[in-house]
Amino acid sequence: MLMPLSSFHAIPSFLKSILCASLGCGMLLTFNTPLVAQDAQAWSKSELNRLLEIYVHLHKNPELSFQEKETATYFAARLREAGCEVTENLGGFGVVGVMKNGDGPKVLVRTDLDALPVTEQTGLPYASIKTMTEQDGSTVGVMHACGHDVHMTNLLGVAGFLGANKEHWQGTILFIGQPAEERGAGAKAMLDDRLLERFGKPDYALAIHVSPNLSSQQVGILSGYTMANVDSIDIEITGKGGHGAIPQNTIDPIVIAARLVLDLQTIDSREIKPIDPVVVTVGSIHAGTKHNIIPDTCRLQITVRSFSDAVRQKTLEAIRRKANAAAASSGAPDPQIKISEGTPSLFNDPELTGKVRGILERTLGEKQVATIEPAMIGEDFSQFGRQGIPSVMFELGVVEPRKLEYYRDQQIAPPSLHTAGFAPDVERALPTGIQAMSQVILELLPRK
Repeated sequence: MLMPLSSFHAIPSFLKSILCASLGCGMLLTFNTPLVAQDAQAWSKSELNRLLEIYVHLHKNPELSFQEKETATYFAARLREAGCEVTENLGGFGVVGVMKNGDGPKVLVRTDLDALPVTEQTGLPYASIKTMTEQDGSTVGVMHACGHDVHMTNLLGVAGFLGANKEHWQGTILFIGQPAEERGAGAKAMLDDRLLERFGKPDYALAIHVSPNLSSQQVGILSGYTMANVDSIDIEITGKGGHGAIPQNTIDPIVIAARLVLDLQTIDSREIKPIDPVVVTVGSIHAGTKHNIIPDTCRLQITVRSFSDAVRQKTLEAIRRKANAAAASSGAPDPQIKISEGTPSLFNDPELTGKVRGILERTLGEKQVATIEPAMIGEDFSQFGRQGIPSVMFELGVVEPRKLEYYRDQQIAPPSLHTAGFAPDVERALPTGIQAMSQVILELLPRK
């Protein structure tokens, strides 16, 4: 049972006026800080009320993958306010905002738009109560449980700051609002819709992702493989059904599946080098209807995680081989094996990562820049790097510092991403993230 987060996550005082305005009339304010050069963190703090109004709106109005119509419309309108030339409906509900400021390099900055089928339980006054219909027809609660509302607000803040301070940079910025990240499909859809042909290939690609393990005054970064290849595999084993008391007249697909589940675990331990990470997890197995009936078929759903393309291919080939062998050992026909096109691993370009890390350390201080660990989760921002664009995604902490200390003292994990209790500390995280990303872009697009 979750702790009542309404008591633990105290509502910051700054939100009260925002909530009154947001919950009352829904009117929007424009960024009103004078167009003069100033530090990005100071700018974001001076514009915090406006940024938090954007955040609250996005948090209260999440939309599922492939259904982000209203989110995209709202996001596009805010980009126009920041001074971008905006194109909508690219690769579905994708948005591209172009901010051009003379000749120079081109930087792509990406955020994701979609939310998750999670019913929020934070107890916050602006908690999402929205429901939507999933692709299977079921009605589900929807929540920004992966921090995409923070990502969007952060990008809009960066656009606002850079649009107000054009005298300090030169070049072109592509602000990308990408749909369907949670389905691992949105980036590819935008690329397939000729994103690079229509807007030009960037010199660099940047993104942030919230971290539930870092303070909201910290960022984290890692060179090289950061997130994993993700593949989904569906296997249907066909046997010969019959009476459970007369097994000699059957070919039991459940026994074949049980053998296969164990065999799959030897791929990592006996076929892949110990220093090359790979995970093979059978997440679902379905067969049968009654105690004493051996079914005709058994279905398995498997997720595979890896980093390198070589390990990925070797693992997928091993799964196919072991599935066929398990069936053959019982005299069953070859099983049906469907491998869904997955998300490629996220690789932070080492040279660009080194440069970005140096900028972050100079901007925030070395102690505020952590070295993160690689994770076996997926992130389709990787698709941009696969186009030959030097790319970096760094993490933005979203845990209030005193709460992070509490969690560490009590040796408990903070509320994780993709859970109903995830409540980021946006008051501190947004100024940190806007300052960090803005300074990186300023130094990648220097004024001649």
